[in-house]
Amino acid sequence: MEKPFYILLFLSFVSAQDWANLSKYREDNAKLALTSSSENRIVFMGNSITEDWKTFHPEFFSGKPYINRGISSQTTPQMLLRFRADVINLNPELVIILAGTNDIAGNTGPSSIEMIAHNIISMAELAMINDIKIILCSVLPVYDYTWKPGLNPVGKISALNEIIRDYAQNNGIMYLDYYSSMVDDRKGLTEDYTYDGVHPNKLGYTIMESLLETAIEATLEK
Repeated sequence: MEKPFYILLFLSFVSAQDWANLSKYREDNAKLALTSSSENRIVFMGNSITEDWKTFHPEFFSGKPYINRGISSQTTPQMLLRFRADVINLNPELVIILAGTNDIAGNTGPSSIEMIAHNIISMAELAMINDIKIILCSVLPVYDYTWKPGLNPVGKISALNEIIRDYAQNNGIMYLDYYSSMVDDRKGLTEDYTYDGVHPNKLGYTIMESLLETAIEATLEK
């Protein structure tokens, strides 16, 4: 039976109020909170590149204490708003933050590189205050966004990655440089690693996993 218009309007209003999409993982988070052990949890915080990881290569997550908290299309202010619910409250050993490309694409409005960096740094500082180890990831290379062409993101991505790298190095945080291993001659994402120039395909995720496993091992050993 088709829902009446006023119900659809109400549901749309409720959805609009949950700007950070805190409801997406609410039930899953509640179930995890009931478990007696955190099992050395590792939380993946990010956007569609993180969320789609389990779709393209679910084997990577199988049998591991990895918790995927990616949400498609999200920007760093949205992630910052849900960081406590989707990361801190899960009591993880480690959080992996991969964020920023959707801000550059303007998904939630214009953002300066400094604004994006400050949101990422704020997430890192929240993690540190709560004794959660951190891996800060570089933004993946993008030559052009398929859904918003003409933004010339190459220079912006390089500038943001430089800020993230410098902050990580100055604060004893692991910086994971996906960018250098995935960039092509025009500073976009290598064609073999992507299906649209922005998101990795299975081979792209395989490259990322190899780099990430090394970073996780080194970070947990500290």
